[in-house]
This record gives sequence, structure tokens and C-alpha cells, in this order.
Amino acid sequence: MNAVTLPVAYVPLVDAAPLIVAHEMGLARAEGVELELIAAPSWSSVRDMLAFGRVDAAHLLSPVPVAMALGLGGVTQPLSAVSVLSVNGDVIGVSRALEIRLRETGYGFDFHDPFKAAAALASVADRPLVFGVPFPFSLHVELLHCWLEATELSAVGVEVRTIPPPLMAQALAEGDVDAFCVGEPWGSVAVESQAGALLLPGQAIWAFAPEKVLAVRTEWAETEPHLLGKLMRAVWRAGRWLGQPGSQTAAAEILARDAYLNLPSELIDRALSGRFTISGQAEQREVPGFLEFHDGAANFPWRSQAKWIAQRLAARYGLDPHLARAQAGSVFRSDIYRNQLADIGADLPGASEKLEGAIRETTPVASHNGQLSLKRDAFLDGRIFDPQDI
Repeated sequence: MNAVTLPVAYVPLVDAAPLIVAHEMGLARAEGVELELIAAPSWSSVRDMLAFGRVDAAHLLSPVPVAMALGLGGVTQPLSAVSVLSVNGDVIGVSRALEIRLRETGYGFDFHDPFKAAAALASVADRPLVFGVPFPFSLHVELLHCWLEATELSAVGVEVRTIPPPLMAQALAEGDVDAFCVGEPWGSVAVESQAGALLLPGQAIWAFAPEKVLAVRTEWAETEPHLLGKLMRAVWRAGRWLGQPGSQTAAAEILARDAYLNLPSELIDRALSGRFTISGQAEQREVPGFLEFHDGAANFPWRSQAKWIAQRLAARYGLDPHLARAQAGSVFRSDIYRNQLADIGADLPGASEKLEGAIRETTPVASHNGQLSLKRDAFLDGRIFDPQDI
């Protein structure tokens, strides 16, 4: 029997790895599907390709399906986030000019403390800072605003400008932006090109942020559940392999190929291993759990995370927060995830919502197989989001 070809869109980022690995290692083929991976230049391209039927599935920023459900962005095709592809994986960086000014104040670039980093930035900023982000509806924007709200940067202000990830280093070098929040490897590319230095990992702001999702058109999910299950199982197995110790070198070599990221594997390995070069001075920093593909129920689409995103978007765009949360609850499809993955060894949480930001250390929780532990998910300021608190 011939495999069914599924066109899938992605942006060249390290966190597209589950789709790329599922294809390259034959995991999709073993399920009876062939992935036609289509690299897109921007997130708006990915969204439109999925919404208008050019592709059946996509590697997508987690807030995009929520924003579409709320009527934001001009495209309203209902999408379902059927699983989370990756947790964390973003970096915040600054231009070479800001790096020099920060070093003059004695700032040590510890790549850890968001409060010290904000205070140092505020001390050298003489105007609102222009931050490059990949898309208006993204966790990059939400992380920046969380950081702004909780620190001295609120007095400085931030202007957000949309820059496609592969162009971020160039925008920084040319002075179009002062700083950025972007997914790897594009922060490391900025370091290697001497355009700037890395200031913080995104997880310093939210310790377990659902960065990308596997998204499909809701209509397609309902009419093609058999094909969707094949895709989800292949991608889940790819994420499990990526989460195993010792997979990083092989994964980096796969992602480095011309057809995908077309970058040195050593550069890609930084995100997979959590060992970063943060500046042109070759300073090294380690970030355990910088990018998660499997552990800690990383793939589970928590409805509470969709509601958190919806509340943030509602506040920024003047929407009814209660209605927004209600609309968002049906976007992250924990029901589909349970139905499709229950029989292949996925340890499923006992609940589909949780208190976001409440886990301070790795914690065992009730689950299908009784062996699941959730990882730290704290926000930088200790805030807790209760999806049931209206």
C-alpha cells in the first residue's frame, strides 16, 4: 500500500525538529504517511498556507491558533493545536552597541537573572528599546511583556517590531532593532556574526512555555482522524527520541542539512544541548532544559495554557477576557491528544488544565500510567494563573 503524502509547513528553527526527525528517520513512513516538509519564510506564510489548505498541518507558534479563534489577525479559519511540539527554546539578545554599554556598567551577562538583566538594560537605555520578534501573536511577545511588567524595564518601555527569524541577526546588525527575542538557532547566528550578545533564555521568564504546536485545520481533524493519528504518533515518537540522552549530535546533523536549516551542526547543537556561546568573547553558559521535546508532558496541549494566552491577548487587544478564555479552551485539543496517543505508551495527565506557574520543582502527578512528573513552570515574578478563576 502506498503511503499518503501529507504536506506540512514549518519555519527553519531548531524546534521544528520533531517534524524533520519524523520524516528523516522514517517514523512517519512506518505509520503509512510521507511528510512533504515545506519551509516557509515567515509565520504569516505558515498560517496562511495552513488556513487556506495549501498544507494539512504546520509547525506553528502556540498563540496563533488562539488569536485566530479570537478573530485577531484577519484570518479566522478554525485551527486545532493537537499537540505541543516544543517547550521553551527562545533567547533574548542585544545589539553590539548595547552589549558594549552594558559591559561598561560592569554587567556580567550571567544568562540567568531576568531582574539583573532588566536593571542593567534600564540603566543604559535613553529611550524605549526596539525589540525584534518573529510575529505579533507569539510567546516571544508575551515573554517580553511579562518581563517588562515585572521589572525596571517598565519605566523604559519597549517597541515591538516583527522580523522573520532568519533575518533577525541582519536586522540587529543594521540597527533596525536594539534587541530581540527569537527561537534558536537565530540568536546564536547573531552571536556568530558579531551582531550582538545573548542576554537571557526565554525560560528565565516562564520556565516551561509551550513554544510551538502541531496545528491542523479543525475541519481536517474531524474529517481525517485516521491520517491525523498517524501524523501525531510519528511526531510523538520523534519527540521522544529527541528527548533521549545522546540524540543531540545526530539530531543536529540532520537539522544542519541544506534542505532544512543549512547551518553548521555545531551551531544547532547549542540549543539541543543547552550549552551556549553568548558573545563574541566566547563566553560559555549552560541552560539545562533549554529546549524540551518530550519530558514533563511537554507534548500535552494543556487547555489552561491556551486560556493564559487568550487572557494575555484579550488584555492587549481590548477583548472580553471571559469570552476569550472560553473560546480558547477548545483550541488546545487535549481530547484529540488523549484519543490518538493513549495506546502507544504516552503517559497522559489525569487533568486537562492546571494552575500555570504553580510548579516550583519537578512534581509527580496523577496520570494514565502513573509515572508522570511535571517540571518547574514558574513565572519570573511568582504569578499563578488559575484557568477557573473568572
